[in-house]
Amino acid sequence: MGKKRIIKKSGKGLDQGRKDRALSKITKRHLEKGVLHIDATFNNTKAILTDEKGNAIVSSSAGALGFAGARKSTPYAAAKVGEFLGEKGTMIGLKEITVIIRGVGAGRESVLRAFSGKGIQIRSIKDVTPVPHNGPRPPKPRRI
Repeated sequence: MGKKRIIKKSGKGLDQGRKDRALSKITKRHLEKGVLHIDATFNNTKAILTDEKGNAIVSSSAGALGFAGARKSTPYAAAKVGEFLGEKGTMIGLKEITVIIRGVGAGRESVLRAFSGKGIQIRSIKDVTPVPHNGPRPPKPRRI
């Protein structure tokens, strides 16, 4: 028999230690304008803050903040992602952003509401969710 392993179950909510550690890393860049890319899937909500050329500056997701399992896809977790990126955005001097949203998950609007609560002006919102033109290939006919 060997040693018994102790497995810690996470997913109880926001991990404050992870958030504090991520906020402590200060980027040296200073931006006035940026682009916020939101990817809201059924299982997670990811957000990336980039400059106008598309170079990533800060990124975060519900899983990176300590949410696990079904809690990652909740609007609350998405709001925490938005708050985190809003704090980082104010630290680097953001004044206005353009938002690009992709996906149909539960955290679509929550990220945006939490981010705009930090005092950064939103210039435009663009939805680029991919839509299939023809759908999947139909099944083959049954052979009896």
